[in-house]
This record gives sequence, structure tokens and C-alpha cells, in this order.
Amino acid sequence: MKPACPILHTAPIAIFRCKAHTAPRVLLAALALFTLTACEQNTFVPPPPAKVDVRTPVQRTVTRFLTATGNTTAINSVDLVARVQGFLQSISYTDGAFVKQGTALFTIEPDTYKLKLEQAQAAEAGAQASLRQAESDFKRQSDLVTRQVVSQATLDQSTSSRDNAQANLQQAQVNTKIAAVNYSYTHVLAPFDGVVSARLVSVGELVGASSPTQLSTIVQLDPIYVNFNISEQDVLRIRAAALKKGLTSQDLKETPIEIGLQTESGFPHRGKLNYAASTINQSTGTLAVRGILSNADRVLLPGYFVRVRVPLDEQKDALLVPDVALGSDQGGRYVLVVNNENVVEQRKVTTGPLDGDLRVIESGLKPDDRVVIAGLLRAIPGQKVDPQLQKIGQPPAAEK
Repeated sequence: MKPACPILHTAPIAIFRCKAHTAPRVLLAALALFTLTACEQNTFVPPPPAKVDVRTPVQRTVTRFLTATGNTTAINSVDLVARVQGFLQSISYTDGAFVKQGTALFTIEPDTYKLKLEQAQAAEAGAQASLRQAESDFKRQSDLVTRQVVSQATLDQSTSSRDNAQANLQQAQVNTKIAAVNYSYTHVLAPFDGVVSARLVSVGELVGASSPTQLSTIVQLDPIYVNFNISEQDVLRIRAAALKKGLTSQDLKETPIEIGLQTESGFPHRGKLNYAASTINQSTGTLAVRGILSNADRVLLPGYFVRVRVPLDEQKDALLVPDVALGSDQGGRYVLVVNNENVVEQRKVTTGPLDGDLRVIESGLKPDDRVVIAGLLRAIPGQKVDPQLQKIGQPPAAEK
């Protein structure tokens, strides 16, 4: 006998049969429920759109900067040398110490040069006495010639003696000055405020025997120079910005600059331009520029590799978005924008400088665009999303 229901024929429960006179009613009810369940078809329910955080671009005035890299250089660096011969008597500083201008650093035995100075001073005093005697004799002979007591030849001889005495005095005065200078050279002083390097000689060593002997080096660290180069295109940009502001070439030397070390965030050190070369370097196509910065705490040392930026002009109503919202591919930088239909679009943009955590967008974005700032992995171009509008300064929903 064939089964009354075809589904029961294929059902795994083979021990049951569709005979009303042998099956209990409970079993019939269970088979009927199983039949309805097996014959029902499943329907697909799409998942809800992914939630993403969006913001509209910030509009504000930003300063446009010219950026470059450069090196710091000491404003003054001098090798201290022994300018007179003698044995080194004392060293009056600690290696690497900061000293003030005029501080005594080295002393070369001064006694010999002091005696030579005294000798020159005595010779000068003798020359002055001889001149006074010659002038007195000249006046006396002049009176006698007037009264025709002595001949003109006698007066001429007296005049010659007076002139010789004057020349001897001048020579003696020069010798005194030379002796004084040589005596001053026995005390090597700091020519300016700065840091003195390690000594290169020892106490008791003969210095300045055949040529000037280097004793150490002193470096002035405050203020400090920063040298960098800018391209020809940047030179034109600076000139255009200066012309727009009505600045002269002299005013450009007062242009502020900002400096940052490689380990620092931002540009905490500030100064101003004080030199620009008059011609472009033909081999590199760049212009040499120098800035000067205060360095009272001596954080900057000569030879540091630094980041430099120079303000050019201000851009009003610039559009800025969080820097983390930007992506990049082979086509360049882009942002993900949610359109009016809540569909994600990939928008190519031209980026500008970084202003804190926000990046300036030069082109490719409108003020009312909704930019995806969080949930970027869930925002797939071409798909619908559930945008959650955030305000600047409000943490994204994912961070709450």
C-alpha cells in the first residue's frame, strides 16, 4: 500500500505509518507539524546599515607655512691660542663650562713680560726727560739767536736735538704699548659668553714657541644660527606673499621662523630671518637662508638637524578634517564622504599642512560634506551606512 503523504515517504521516521486506525492522535499531530515545517521556505533578512561617525569640515583661518630642513650653527666659534711664548702657568676653568666674557681661562708665565713692560715704561720716562731738556735748550738758543749772541748754526743743532728727542719719545711710547699688549697676552680671556671645550694643553707645557698654540675652543650658543635652503619656487612664493602684504626686502629680515628638533612635536623654538643670499645657487637651484634664534637655555647645539617652517600668509575659511580620516592609495589622498542617500563615496582630495590634529583640505571637499571619521573599516564605498553626526571636540561614538 502506498503512503497517503509523499513527505512521510521520505521522512526519516520510517517506523510510523499513516494509518488512522493504528497511530495515536498525538503522533498524527506531531507528523502534521513536521510536514508544515518541512514545506515552509526561508526568506533573507538583510542586516541593518553599519553605524559610522561623520563630521562636517571645520572652517577657520589658518596660516600657510613654508617648510624646510636645516642645521644649527654657532653664531661665534673661536680657537683660543697662545699668542706669546712661555710656560703655561694655570688653567682657570672646567672643561665644558659656561663662562662670561672677560673670564680668565689660561695664564702664561707673566713675569718676563711684566718686566719688559716696566723696562719700556722706564725708557719712555727717560725719553720724556730728554725731550724736555731738548725743548728747553731750543728755547734758550732761539733767544740767543734773536739777540745775535750765538750763530744760526747753533740754533739749527738745537732744533735737530729737539726733533730727535721727540722721535725717541714716540718710539719709547710704541715700545711701551707693545710690551703692554704682550703682557696682556699672558692672560687668555673669554672673548664672549660661551661654552669652553676641553683643554688641549697641560699646566707647565711650553706654548707659543714657534707658532701660536691652540689651547681650546669657545662656542657662543646664545643666540644661535639655523641655516637652510629654499627652492626657487619657494622664493617666488615668499616674494609674492611679501608683495601682497606690502613688505620690503628689509622687512623680510624680520620674518618670524619656527624650529623643531627631530625628537620634538611641533615647532617650539622661535626666531626670525636675518640673512638671505643675493643669488640662486645655479648647481642646486636653491637660495641659502639663515635665521637667528634665542637659545638662553642652550637646548639647541651646533650641528643639530632641525625642521624649519616660515609663515607665508593666512588662508581664510579653510576646510579642515581630522588627519585620521584621510586615506591614501595609488591615486593619492582621499576621504570617505556620506552623501544625501547615506551612501559612502570615496572622494579624492588635495591636502595642505597639518594644523594640530586637523589637516587642511585644499580641494575636493565642500563645507557641508559629511566626512567619515570613525568606523572607516565599516564604511565601504557604494554601500549604505547609518551616519552618526559628531561635533568637533566630541569623542567618536566608538570611543564613548
